[in-house]
Amino acid sequence: MTIRQDDRLVDGPLLPVRCRRCAAEVLVRKSSWEQTSIQWTAEARAACPELAADPHETCPALRSAIQEAALTGAIRVIDE
Repeated sequence: MTIRQDDRLVDGPLLPVRCRRCAAEVLVRKSSWEQTSIQWTAEARAACPELAADPHETCPALRSAIQEAALTGAIRVIDE
């Protein structure tokens, strides 16, 4: 069996973005304006009051911080 290497992170690594409301830091990759990958740490999950209320939702303040990071170029949108 051949294991195929995942090269997606080579041209667009996960980068840290911090929520302005609760200061939770997650790792983010924007494949396109419509697609965002978010990697939560245990610390970020514990810090986010929105996730405490509903763990299946994404925090609006964090979504805003990610959008701002993409618009300012702090994180790259791969498929522009």
